[in-house]
Amino acid sequence: MAFDSSAAHSHAVDFLDFSFSGLDLDAAVDAISVRASLDAPFAYVATPNVDHVVGAHADPARHVLYDGAWLTLNDSRVLQSLAARAGLALPLACGSDIAERLFDTVIHRHEPVVIIGGDREGVRELKRRYGLTDVRWHNPPRGLKQNPAAVVAAAQFAAAQRARFTFICVGAPQQEMIAYAIARQGGAIGVGLCVGAALDFLSRRAQRAPGWMRRAGLEWLHRLINEPTRLWKRYLVDGPKVFSLFAAWRASMAAAS
Repeated sequence: MAFDSSAAHSHAVDFLDFSFSGLDLDAAVDAISVRASLDAPFAYVATPNVDHVVGAHADPARHVLYDGAWLTLNDSRVLQSLAARAGLALPLACGSDIAERLFDTVIHRHEPVVIIGGDREGVRELKRRYGLTDVRWHNPPRGLKQNPAAVVAAAQFAAAQRARFTFICVGAPQQEMIAYAIARQGGAIGVGLCVGAALDFLSRRAQRAPGWMRRAGLEWLHRLINEPTRLWKRYLVDGPKVFSLFAAWRASMAAAS
């Protein structure tokens, strides 16, 4: 059966050179669940946040990875707030929330689930927590951006499983590179979700920010406090560049109008 994706893109929001699908969490989970249950070609979901936007500005070639996504969902309250300042309604649909909702309400414990990335202990804990009996895990090597053969190998592994859900958790832009490659394998089915650290949170390998911090747009601060060595540059050096990008984008929109 073919899948009509028009409804999933009927509320597109163009912001900071990204074409967001304009779905909130509930609508995104509904669309993903329906697509995954059909005999349709593989499609993937990208969940850009501030880090993705800044990275794509520094390396415009990354945009093809997001342009190839079936859904591009906003994963950042900061982006949501900036869009509101420009008069745009940009719903929030965080990758971690999508993954949690799918495991809680959609994924059957005995169906095959593909995971690309993570570690053995995290996969074991995820299986235990949700009672999963058929997790198919592929652990690609580090340095995927400079290793096309490893990207292809991960894509081939995922395509061969023919599962409804493939969770790709190796960080941006590596996870989008793998998803893009799966979509071009031919014969692949299901939905791929590029969801970064989502499975670390679900397996309790990492602690997610409390609800009040997430609602206040401070999840980044919680992650920085917990992983300062790894994340200080992302949040203190690269992340603030989004404000100058927003100013430049808004000026260009004003000049074009």
